[in-house]
Amino acid sequence: MKSRRLWSLLGTAAILGLFVVFLLIPDPNLPEQASGTQNKPLPPKEENRFKLTAIEGDLNTTDRLSRMDAKQHLQAMLKQEKPHNPQQIRQFVQKHQRTHNHCEKFVWYDLKNRKQTEVNGKTRNWSTKDKRQLDQHLRQAEQNLQRGKGYESPKFTVAGEPFCIIAEPSTDQKYGAAALINMKVLMHVSDHQKKNLRLIPYPKEGKFRVESVHTDTLRDITVKTGHDNEKASHFYENEIVIRFQQEPTDLELKQIAKEISGGTHRKLGYAYIFRSDRLDYKALNTYFAEKWSPKYAEPHYVYLTNGFSIKTKIKNDKTPDDPTLEKANIPNDLLFSQYQWNLPAIETNRGWNLSKGSKDVIIAVVDTGADLNHTDLNGQFVSGYNVVNPEKKPTDDVGHGTHVAGIIGALVNNGEGVAGMSWYNKIMPVKALDASGSGTTYAVAEGIIWATDHGAKVINMSLGNYADSQFLHDAIKYAYDRDVLLVAASGNDNTERPGYPAAYPEVLAVGATNQDMSRAEYSNYGDYIDVTAPGTNIASTYPGNQYAALSGTSMASPHVAAMAGLIRSMNPDLTNREVMDLMISQAIDLGDKGKDKYYGNGQVDVFRSLQAAGNQSMPLQLWPQHVLQRLQEELHRLSSNDNK
Repeated sequence: MKSRRLWSLLGTAAILGLFVVFLLIPDPNLPEQASGTQNKPLPPKEENRFKLTAIEGDLNTTDRLSRMDAKQHLQAMLKQEKPHNPQQIRQFVQKHQRTHNHCEKFVWYDLKNRKQTEVNGKTRNWSTKDKRQLDQHLRQAEQNLQRGKGYESPKFTVAGEPFCIIAEPSTDQKYGAAALINMKVLMHVSDHQKKNLRLIPYPKEGKFRVESVHTDTLRDITVKTGHDNEKASHFYENEIVIRFQQEPTDLELKQIAKEISGGTHRKLGYAYIFRSDRLDYKALNTYFAEKWSPKYAEPHYVYLTNGFSIKTKIKNDKTPDDPTLEKANIPNDLLFSQYQWNLPAIETNRGWNLSKGSKDVIIAVVDTGADLNHTDLNGQFVSGYNVVNPEKKPTDDVGHGTHVAGIIGALVNNGEGVAGMSWYNKIMPVKALDASGSGTTYAVAEGIIWATDHGAKVINMSLGNYADSQFLHDAIKYAYDRDVLLVAASGNDNTERPGYPAAYPEVLAVGATNQDMSRAEYSNYGDYIDVTAPGTNIASTYPGNQYAALSGTSMASPHVAAMAGLIRSMNPDLTNREVMDLMISQAIDLGDKGKDKYYGNGQVDVFRSLQAAGNQSMPLQLWPQHVLQRLQEELHRLSSNDNK
């Protein structure tokens, strides 16, 4: 009986194996692979020109997002039950300004009686010239409102900061409202993207006591231009990461601290970090090599962010008259239809017919934190962690992490802002990068381990360095071995040099594509790239209840992390490796046929991947792993019974 059951299982495995062979044959109904050039690497000057163009696109889109958002709030003000009541208007404005402090001034107009009420949120000492400029735009706004028209001023500068005036009439044209909008978000986006796309030296040597070395030779290198970043790795000049052969005693740790003139050590997992008041990394490395013979010693590396009417023609894998073609969900989020080209480009809308996510599958964002009070992320967070300062909440002081979080899970169908890819997956904000947008190996590793221990099933890492850190790899393996699916951005230096953590085999490495599905010219490439996703001019949430467009592989990575969350919500029995393989196998092939170093296996497709995760036919590719596991369990059980 036992052997008959075993042969039955083996027979099932053999049959499934035959099915797999046939399923791997290309389906003639699938879309043809995209043709065209590979977008081969550009010379530094052309690369910089493209990056500047991408930033210009980010700024233009951010400008439009800010204006549309302001219009929506003015319209909400005018739809109140008593828009003629100045006291009610004042209360509405004051409440709004507490969460939207970039709206510095409101003017309410009773157009019929030619009355107006001003509500100022921030007192400024305007110069005569500034007041004249402001009054000129407000007069134009009032004239337009009297004619039943809205008004948008051009951008103007006051005291070095950009502003604009937005005005909207009520639907019955009896009332109107105008707002003075501080557009400083444009300055933040410009500064952030110059760092993010490596157009300037980042981080600056000396400011954070970091040392820059050539990644291959480890010789000292000074980062003078943004392009130098692709050759450089950065680390703290007076710290070292050590994994001992044997765990040191408290007495030995005190001895080490005394001999290196160091303070309190830090430990995470198997490794220790030591800091010296007088020794640099080279001297520390010599000391530990001679006296302790560790398993490994390496620098304490610095990791950096990897971030960098619009309509796209999408090629579907089914013809329009196909009766099985599912409708595409079009959410009512204000900025979706005009600006979020990225979600339809990877068939997210159709995918929502199959999975909208689940609160039980948590997606951790190891980044700069998040704006925990953003109205478009309300209720989307679970408790997170601030590695940089454990006493504080993981609040975003850069903007990068908030943008990444919005791509994953901004509220869908709430009538404002942007739509995230997941409706219901919760986001776990883990702040591992500080106000400079950079963080240490220790911080990133601790963030990964903390997220794993606190229930994350997917971890997004839109950060990287060109240094292969065994310490970080240990943390990656820790998460992977506990069935966490890890996703990372490849980097924005347009280089074939492998970036970490993306290049680790346990991590899904993501490159970036443009709206026409071509490789984004800033996106790193190489044999380690698994898939690509939209990364250029991506609209998402930004701190202070604002919205911004950013470009970079940092923006591509959370598309894939969110997609993994949708798949794991739909089919929780799939392992992390099975979900990775599934997303890879269902990607839309781009560039040369098959996997290539520019696109990996192609651009991800949410709908096809969810179909594969839920259909009877496609998951057969994954069944042999389950069958093997069942065979091993059955053999173990039979063996145990025989030994009794």
